[in-house]
Amino acid sequence: MAHSLSARKRVRQNEAHRARNRWRKNRVRNAVKQYNETILHGSAEDAQKQLRDLYKLLDQVAASGSIHKNAASRTKSRLAAKLNTKQNPTAPAAA
Repeated sequence: MAHSLSARKRVRQNEAHRARNRWRKNRVRNAVKQYNETILHGSAEDAQKQLRDLYKLLDQVAASGSIHKNAASRTKSRLAAKLNTKQNPTAPAAA
């Protein structure tokens, strides 16, 4: 239990930041789930459009500090690889 005023304020700030970070990460997770559904059941053009939106979202979340920029980059790379596999299924997977 925080006793000083500054410690109590810090607890309030941490709760607000944690809630904001959770909300941002949930947005990313839900967008990735929708993208994966589109990869499985939709067209490559729809997936391409969703990928552009996901790139923007991941960059925004990384810029806010909710996720690390390298984690965003890694996620973007993996999502793009899925799209490439859908567009060209005969190509070998990248090593």
